[in-house]
Amino acid sequence: MGTESIAVREARDADMDAVAGIYGYHVRHGVASFEYDPPNATELRRRRDEVHARGLPYVVAERDSHLLGFAYASPFRLRPAYRYTVEDSVYVHPDSVREGIGRRLLQSVIDGCEAAGRRRLVAVIGGADERSIAFHRKCGFEDAGRLEGAGWKHDRWLDLALMQRALGAGTSTPPG
Repeated sequence: MGTESIAVREARDADMDAVAGIYGYHVRHGVASFEYDPPNATELRRRRDEVHARGLPYVVAERDSHLLGFAYASPFRLRPAYRYTVEDSVYVHPDSVREGIGRRLLQSVIDGCEAAGRRRLVAVIGGADERSIAFHRKCGFEDAGRLEGAGWKHDRWLDLALMQRALGAGTSTPPG
């Protein structure tokens, strides 16, 4: 199916059960998240509200009223000097990978972050997953480093790949 039938919009309260299902799958079976226990919809709603309170995007993709994935931006670090740098998170339903959904979600996050005046978007890729690295490269990210053995999950040490891309004017001008 083409991506033209996919709608990307801001997440609503009613979406959070489906978001919890998608995220829960990735927590239990993947290495993108370093959480061990999937949070419930109430906790994910609280996290979404925190993202929105910071003026950042938290979006979902849906087709025919079925939630296919979600993505959001969050602060990279909380100290004031980092306020123009944000981190992306993108999760797609396991039955919908490789359909262009992640790209649509990430582009919406990029657009929302630029509109919010952010200047740098960072990807912190759990397990240094090669598919996620390739995906981010296609979306304009560049390699920024690697942290070896940064986490322990699924009975093994996991690396983190770090990637980044400029937003808006990037670092060519002072922030507005």
